[in-house]
Amino acid sequence: MENTIQNTYASYLQTTGALSTKIAFASFGVGTLFFACYQLDSRHEYEYLLVGGFLYVLLAMLTNLMVLLNLLILFVSEPEHREFFAIKMLIVLANVPIAAFYLINMNLNPTF
Repeated sequence: MENTIQNTYASYLQTTGALSTKIAFASFGVGTLFFACYQLDSRHEYEYLLVGGFLYVLLAMLTNLMVLLNLLILFVSEPEHREFFAIKMLIVLANVPIAAFYLINMNLNPTF
């Protein structure tokens, strides 16, 4: 019974790491898609891209924050797996400077 619990917990740790990476890459991909579509719309006629992108950023921030919190808890509680969870946290945090770059380079002044 105890061996089964240990195997299940080890599986949970591995799955959490894999899922956090997938969430980080999905956040990057969808955010990049919103940014690219907005940039390609040179006259900024489609305001829904801006509104949708903003709502997506809020949702992605909340999701990534929850994932990061979970990874931080596992980082503290699992000292033998700290390197693994540290790498996963860095992958999740890599979206922060990317989002900042997108916000800085977003042209909000329409050109007519």
